[in-house]
Amino acid sequence: MSASTSTVLYDAPGPRARARYRAFGLLSVLGIAGLLWYAYDSLAGAGQFTAAMWDPFQYTAVQQRIVDGLLNTLTAFGLAAGFSLVLGALLAAGRLSDHRPVRAVATAIVQFFRAMPLLIMIFALYHSVFTTSPLWALVTGLTLYNGAVQAEIIRSGVNAVPRGQGEAAYALGMRKTQVLFTILVPQAVRSMLPTIIGQLVVTLKDTSLGFLITYTELLYAGKLIASNTSTPAGYPYIPVTIVMSVIYIGMCLALTALAKWIEARGRRGANRRTTVAA
Repeated sequence: MSASTSTVLYDAPGPRARARYRAFGLLSVLGIAGLLWYAYDSLAGAGQFTAAMWDPFQYTAVQQRIVDGLLNTLTAFGLAAGFSLVLGALLAAGRLSDHRPVRAVATAIVQFFRAMPLLIMIFALYHSVFTTSPLWALVTGLTLYNGAVQAEIIRSGVNAVPRGQGEAAYALGMRKTQVLFTILVPQAVRSMLPTIIGQLVVTLKDTSLGFLITYTELLYAGKLIASNTSTPAGYPYIPVTIVMSVIYIGMCLALTALAKWIEARGRRGANRRTTVAA
């Protein structure tokens, strides 16, 4: 954008305004740095950064608890991810239906579960339906919420597919269901794969909400380790937080890397088919 165009959109700041902006930026940086230093100094004074705080991780029982929490997290994520994708595809099909009652019901479901706070939904499911099974309360809540979001992602992808694709399929005598699930949805999923995987990363992180209904996922396992494992310097809250954060970040990065690999593989396959057709 040129300088003349930018001045039409807003008034360019003068020397005093730029000086104020720099001063505000400097004060903000100093304030944030001060807060970080205060937090570090307080935790260091409590002994949270001493080497003794890391000793509990040498115990087999602590290591096994982390592994069990990780497996429980992956179990909840795997179930919620699979069910939410299936539910999302069905709701997207309903939203794209030619039948007004089906479209209205699918729209109402999507809008309701997208608007419902996930934490409240999981908590309500646990206390009303799955009182003895926190896993299924967590999985059901994640499925309903993320399924509604995935439905909108898939629907947007289908609407972005060129109209000629569907028209050509109809010209061959295919029914709407066949056109949707064999022509449009595969192309939509391929084009929207980064967004779909991004929502799956959100699903993975949201499994930590199982902590509030006593499901022994990774965060709950970390809480048990931090509150029940004493060291000469106190309870290892900061080391546990660091370890759990690294594990969560690693899982999210691995899922993102998988998405990039699948996307690149699909792109190579499409290029290969184009070359052969030419």
